Formats: sequence, C-alpha cells, structure tokens
Amino acid sequence: MGGLYREGSVPLATTRRAGLVDQVIEQMRAAITTGEWTVGERIPTEPELVGLLGVGRNTVREAVRALAHAGLLEVRQGDGTFVRATSELSGAVRRLCGSELREVLVVRRTLEVEGARLAALARTDTELDRLGALLDARDLALEERRWARFVDADVEFHLLVVRCSHNRLLSELYHGLTEVIRASVVTMDLEMPVSRNIRHTGLFEAIRDRDQGRAATEAGGFLAELLDHLDDID
Repeated sequence: MGGLYREGSVPLATTRRAGLVDQVIEQMRAAITTGEWTVGERIPTEPELVGLLGVGRNTVREAVRALAHAGLLEVRQGDGTFVRATSELSGAVRRLCGSELREVLVVRRTLEVEGARLAALARTDTELDRLGALLDARDLALEERRWARFVDADVEFHLLVVRCSHNRLLSELYHGLTEVIRASVVTMDLEMPVSRNIRHTGLFEAIRDRDQGRAATEAGGFLAELLDHLDDID
C-alpha cells in the first residue's frame, strides 16, 4: 500500500494536538478515495494504525468512528473495520438503499436517462471511441463468462455515458453511486440468465448518431427490463 505506508513520512504526532483527529480522518479518507484501501477490504488494525500514523489509540478510534458515521467504514465486532464506500454520498446511498435492488435501479434510471440524452449531444469523438471499446470488452467478457471483467466493463461503460453528458453535477451524483451500481450489476448478473442479459448496442448507436430521444429511450428501456425481471422473480 502507498500513502499510509510511505517510509520517511512525518508522523502526525509531531503536529499540534488541535485538529489531530481531523488530520487522521483526512489521511484515512485519502487511503480510501485513492483506492489504497478498496471497498470490502479490511483496514489495518487499531494497533497498526497507531504505529503507522504515530498517534494515540483515542485519536485513531475517533477517526474510525467519524468515518464509520460518514458511511465510508463499517466496524464489524470481532472481525475488524472494513471499507464500505469511497465517498460520503455513496455511503449515504448504501445506508438508504441497503439491499433494496429496486430502489437502486430506479435511481439509476433517473440519472442514466438524462445522462444518455445529454451524452448524445455533448460526447466527443474520443469519448465515443472509448465507449465502443468498453462495449466490446463488456460483450466479450459476457460471451466468455468472465464475470469480474464483465462487471468492470459494464460499470465503466455506464459511468462514461454519464460523463459524456459533460454535466459535472450529474456526473458527480452518478459517480457517488458507483458502489451500489456495481452491486446492482453483480446481483442482476447472478439473477438473470445469460440468454436474457441486456445488450447496449442500441444505446451506443444512439449516442453515436447524436439521437437524444433514442438515447434516452434506450437507457430507460434496459433499466425497465431489469425492473420487470425483478417482478418475474419476486
């Protein structure tokens, strides 16, 4: 790991006590947001953090408590502390949605329909090439039953569609949902037979052709199919 494990870094204990907890919180948050600590991973133990950060146990406990309250960490008694989300927004969404896949899909549809509509107007040729490459990677992974690669490519494809809208607020909101979106993709992948797995060729072609109406329809349509599938298996 990088940030918290750099040799020669100045221990936080050498700084003023005032604001020390905030400094530890920011350093731990950086380890999460940069991917040094990944979602689902157990973070170093309290004694290890004390040694790594050069601060007292109480400071570490306060920082962990604050990050758990913000939804970035999850303390599991007897197991340790795990990364729950990469941002406060994502953590809040995970708390609100929990395992309610339907709620996640409805929120996805709301954001992705508008994202796709704007993407058809604002996307660049470079972004379109990247979308095409991700779509090819997604479809190949599906055909080869390489589920981890499929999930990665599918999530990145949808993230890029929304980024192609060039609406920063919409992109930030959608990016904050990354963990729950990934969870929804994994869940639907387990629930839905490969024969029914939804292709995104129509969505890509609509964005390519700068057809805003068709792009919005395609984005809303495949999520409606997922919601219908949930009704079938309920």
